[in-house]
Amino acid sequence: MNQEKRIEIFRRLREANPHPTTELKYGNTFQLLIAVMLSAQSTDVGVNKATRALFRKVRTPQAMLRLGEEGLKKYIKTIGLYNTKAKNIIRTCEILVEKYHGKVPDTREALEALPGVGRKTANVVLNIAFGQPTIAVDTHIFRVCNRTGLAPGKNVNEVERKLLKVVPDEFRHDAHHWLILLGRYTCVARTPRCGSCVIEDLCEYRHKPEI
Repeated sequence: MNQEKRIEIFRRLREANPHPTTELKYGNTFQLLIAVMLSAQSTDVGVNKATRALFRKVRTPQAMLRLGEEGLKKYIKTIGLYNTKAKNIIRTCEILVEKYHGKVPDTREALEALPGVGRKTANVVLNIAFGQPTIAVDTHIFRVCNRTGLAPGKNVNEVERKLLKVVPDEFRHDAHHWLILLGRYTCVARTPRCGSCVIEDLCEYRHKPEI
């Protein structure tokens, strides 16, 4: 795919959705971090259901520590891998209190040092909470980038590297949101909804379903 086509793809995505954001519900940066940690291998809808009551009670790492691991599990037991996630969240809260006075750090190195926080989670937090032009590649974005030809790669890190190289600066901050929404609702896994896609004529997918 040439760069002219890539620019037009992002221009159209921006025109269709000028101010995209995450579908996770949260009230502050700490809650965002927790929601993103919980979203690994889970849906945003499922996370939002679990955190609705949790976030009414817990707005800080200190409050999460008072709740404790067993208390946290009662709120998130509907989420996949909740035992491991609860353990990581409590340990992360301990570190936030001990090292950062209860604040969420704004560097990749510090975020990725937290238990249960990988590169994708760090990218999401850096982008949404701190306005950094990071691109978090999940399964939706990986699929979209390979299927369309936008930034094909063998793994998520390769796709991320390519996106950072080819996405123009003016689109980089919102690129993650546009691509994840495209993959979640239009360029879906089994049968892409090409007929309702705003970039159908720019996409290089060879097996578009007949309309």
